[in-house]
Amino acid sequence: MTEVRAARPDEEATVRSICNAAMLEMPEAAVREGTVLVAVDDERILGALVLDGEEIEAVAVRPGRRGQGIGSALVAAAADRRDELTAGFDPSVRPFYEKLGFEVSCEGGRCRGLLE
Repeated sequence: MTEVRAARPDEEATVRSICNAAMLEMPEAAVREGTVLVAVDDERILGALVLDGEEIEAVAVRPGRRGQGIGSALVAAAADRRDELTAGFDPSVRPFYEKLGFEVSCEGGRCRGLLE
């Protein structure tokens, strides 16, 4: 059973590794200073979400575990902690955000989403 919880400080390297495997660029301080949620199953981190205020800086899932609802669970947990969420992302992941209820607009090869 996957659980979503706040990341512990000693999990920073694992969170960065998962985000790097997803080829996500993220400000260096985002993991250290932002709100980081992790999806954990049997003490193994399967995915991570990094928030800066209401902005999703990154949501990433281990490659072998994608498509299993882990990213959706992370976003839902973030939405429970914020009045609204925003995100900037590539058009290729637009269906993911739309499925979660984000209002999405795209321009110049990038998309922005808002979940109220």
